[in-house]
Amino acid sequence: MRLSQFHLHTERETPAEAEVASHRLMLRAGMIRRLAAGLYTWSPLGLRVLRKVEAVVREEMDRAGALEMAMPSVQPRELWEETGRWEKFGPQLLKIRDRKDHEYCFTPTAEEAVTDFFRHEFSSYRQLPVNFYQITNKFRDEIRPRFGVMRAREFVMKDAYSFHVDEDDLLENGYRPMYEAYERIFTRLGLRFRAVAADTGAIGGSASHEFHVLADSGEDALAFCESSGYAANVELAEALAPGERPAPSESMRKVDTPVQKTCEDVAALLGIPLARTVKSVALMAEEGFVLALVRGDHVVNEIKLAKVPGMAGFRMATEAEIQAHLGCEPGFLGPVGVRDDVRVLADRSVAAMADFVVGANAPGAHLAGVNWGRDLPEPHVVADIRNVVAGDPSPDGKGVLSLARGIEVGHVFALGKRYSEAMGCTVLDESGQPVHPSMGCYGIGVSRIVAAAIEQNHDEAGIRWPEAMAPWRAVVCVINPKGNPDVAAAAEDLYRALNEAGLDTALDDRGLRPGAMFADIELIGIPHRVVVSERGLAAGTFEYRARAADAPEQLDRDALFTRLAGR
Repeated sequence: MRLSQFHLHTERETPAEAEVASHRLMLRAGMIRRLAAGLYTWSPLGLRVLRKVEAVVREEMDRAGALEMAMPSVQPRELWEETGRWEKFGPQLLKIRDRKDHEYCFTPTAEEAVTDFFRHEFSSYRQLPVNFYQITNKFRDEIRPRFGVMRAREFVMKDAYSFHVDEDDLLENGYRPMYEAYERIFTRLGLRFRAVAADTGAIGGSASHEFHVLADSGEDALAFCESSGYAANVELAEALAPGERPAPSESMRKVDTPVQKTCEDVAALLGIPLARTVKSVALMAEEGFVLALVRGDHVVNEIKLAKVPGMAGFRMATEAEIQAHLGCEPGFLGPVGVRDDVRVLADRSVAAMADFVVGANAPGAHLAGVNWGRDLPEPHVVADIRNVVAGDPSPDGKGVLSLARGIEVGHVFALGKRYSEAMGCTVLDESGQPVHPSMGCYGIGVSRIVAAAIEQNHDEAGIRWPEAMAPWRAVVCVINPKGNPDVAAAAEDLYRALNEAGLDTALDDRGLRPGAMFADIELIGIPHRVVVSERGLAAGTFEYRARAADAPEQLDRDALFTRLAGR
């Protein structure tokens, strides 16, 4: 590709609306342009990168035996009502009406559509297993689209769905092959990633793993153990119960905390570690008012909390509800002396504490030296309801946990029979009896991968693409092509030779000054830059610089080809 014939429009200024590096650099490099909130046009440059990612995804899905198909982006309401998701999916589901007043949605995912296809096309266990996939645009009506294509309303996604005669076959011939295919995809794309066990969430199912590109800007917190290989999203990672509760060594006493409402402020006032304080979170759940307790240095995990019996659908209590049940304003709440209708739910770490500090349920006061069984009854329920922290024991008992940030770019779910049962989808088993097939669901955010790769690979000059994702592996830059025909001819010859050798190469023949030309090439992230100049031509060399290198090198033609071929 000759850049003089290509649309390359870079920007020098940092866009004001860009909050993260990928959004900023994709706009500056001219890869995307905003059409509306959460909606982006992909330029020819951006599309080249997107297609590189798609190609790797498609090759590995085909290699794993999946069959590509294409389902409509607009789906009828009736399908979604069969599974109950027309209402349950929530406001992210964009609903539309046609001229006949029939209702449809712009699909965010295609479990219903693929199950409908399957139930009309398959009838016997002999036809299983089968796995269908597509790479298409999806739409979710994000309440606050942000971070460019990282959280856009319209996005490119690879979604796949497998069907199996039973759960064992799903795990062996669906889930495992897709997990392994995902590992190959992200490895081939040159990304540093981690697969972590995850909560199945609203989509349901018996098993789930997320694939995260590791980046400091990631929205997800990941817990992992280097010595054992354990890895899970913090939403799921278990915080093990501590050892035996120590015996009390203090008497309970009331302490004045006139303006200290947070555990941090109370600990500082009393001169004690934050870990000796207890945070009381007032909630309303199925069984009424609940006081959830976590250590002052810990954070409540809402996913875990919702899994505690009776806590599904919980919400934060209002100030009026807090006053009605505890007779106190927030900031001084605690479990001592509460009414019988207040349910106390303690995290495992809190249940093992002695001589701790809690709110006194009185303005400007806390209680210190509090102990279970002496100053208050044992908690009604003890459960793991907190996020793990670095240094916690690994749930597999083989080391300690570390934390990292990640950007979710893929997931695999073992769905089971949730959708096949809801939609009356059956095949005949070996004995001739109808059975609901077990399903798997496997998604990859193709457009999100592009942004995640930039978050992981950039510097002050711009993007640093992994070679498999770069719009071109190399660019031949011509210095003053109009001033010396020999230089222009040498650049043309090198450009042709590199492409003939299988190295995807562009020719920068725009006639820009070297500084502006090099700045563009660095900004758009080309892994290899080769400069053809009059001085180099006289010396029989080319100036070569890898995008990650500190300085250029002078290489003759053979050395250059060897370097670019990676030998």
